[in-house]
Parts: sequence; C-alpha cells; structure tokens
Amino acid sequence: MKRQAGPELEKLIQLLARLPGFGPRSARRAVLHLIKNREKLLDPLTMALEDARHKVKQCSSCGNVDTVDPCSICSDPRRDQSLICVIEDVADLWALERAGAWPGLYHVLGGTLSALGGVRPEDLSIGRLIDRATDGQVKEVVLATNATVEGQTTAHYITERLKEKNIATSRLAHGVPVGGELDYLDEGTLTQALRARRPL
Repeated sequence: MKRQAGPELEKLIQLLARLPGFGPRSARRAVLHLIKNREKLLDPLTMALEDARHKVKQCSSCGNVDTVDPCSICSDPRRDQSLICVIEDVADLWALERAGAWPGLYHVLGGTLSALGGVRPEDLSIGRLIDRATDGQVKEVVLATNATVEGQTTAHYITERLKEKNIATSRLAHGVPVGGELDYLDEGTLTQALRARRPL
C-alpha cells in the first residue's frame, strides 16, 4: 500500500487507530482535523496528554484513576463508607457516577474471571476487595459486573468468598431497560426480567 503521509503522521494515525472506537479511516480523519486545528485542538491535546501521563495514577484503595491517591471518590466524606459497588472497569465506575445514583464507594476489579482467557482470581483485585469488605466498616457489597458469562462467574465467585466472611452481598437487577419495548428485547433479557420481578 502506498504511503499517503510522512512517517510522523502515519505513526499518529496508527496509534489513534488502536483506540477503542477508532479504525484506520476514522483515525485518519481525526488526524486531519487535529492538523487543521493545530492551535485550538492539537496543541491543547498534546499538553493534556502530557499532563495525564505525569499526574494520573491508580487509586490504591478502589482502583479508580485520578490525580490524587486515594481518589476524590474514596476521600469524599459525604460517601457512605459502608457500601461498596464492585465493577469490572473504570469505565463502569464513570457510567455509574454519571447516573448519580450510587452513594457509596467503588471497587474496580480490573476485568473478569475467564478460564479461556487465563484470568484467575489472583489476576484481579479480588483479594483487595475481600480485605476492604472485612475491615469492620462495610455492611453491603453490591456486585455490578456485566451480564456476561464471565461477569456472572466473577460475581458468583466473589459472592462465595464474601459468604464465608458473613458480608451481605447483592447483585444489580438485570432486565427491561427504562423506555425499552418488550418486542425489541432478546429472550435472555426477558427471562431475566421475569425472574427478577418484584411485588408492587
């Protein structure tokens, strides 16, 4: 394939193409847009990336990313310290924070258990979660892993570990989304919604 730009631009395009949601074509468009808007976008983006590289760190308590450790969520005195919501990834934490519905703390596992992928309990921050949950302050652990086979397996494993320690656990409800129409939902979602029904 014939090269269409200099090596610097090609390298930038290749790096952007590795990001989630980007492919070679969208990366090329993004690079062209950045170059055309050098002062308004490229220069500030370069400085923001450099800042992030030096200042962003992982929270030693929950696994969130922030510029302080412990992170701003863990150190917020308004948070309910007796509740921990367990999620797979920082993106899940950000999604829950956008909803503004969780008053407690979080714990980022860093993935899910996977026999095929070779991900074992010791590869995730499950040990750290058990330590946090048994510190005497925590009353409930809410498992908010995804409704995939791996997510369900991980939730089951953590539930069994916490049961040994007499820590109350609960699971996020799965089923019909707000605004969803039954006709458009798959059978698995409908089955789960019926199983998780509640009295009114």
